[in-house]
Amino acid sequence: MSEIITLQYPVEKNGETINEITLRRPKTKDMKNIEKRGGGEITQSIHMIADLSGLDINTIEELDAADFQHLNEVVAGFLESTGNQ
Repeated sequence: MSEIITLQYPVEKNGETINEITLRRPKTKDMKNIEKRGGGEITQSIHMIADLSGLDINTIEELDAADFQHLNEVVAGFLESTGNQ
């Protein structure tokens, strides 16, 4: 399962405009890889978004801060427990 996020501020990559980013749900191995890489919270978030979207680090670093924050919120939502329903 994945979620498509429309960017408020599209970015350019290799002459192509990226208007939306698709994030897949993280797996345990994604969490493990982030832990192994270390770094601060923002660096870890950049790597997680890159891993889940398939985009390179440089593209993620070019995102507007508002779009980056929204992507972080989507990732956090993936990690929240839904409880018993």
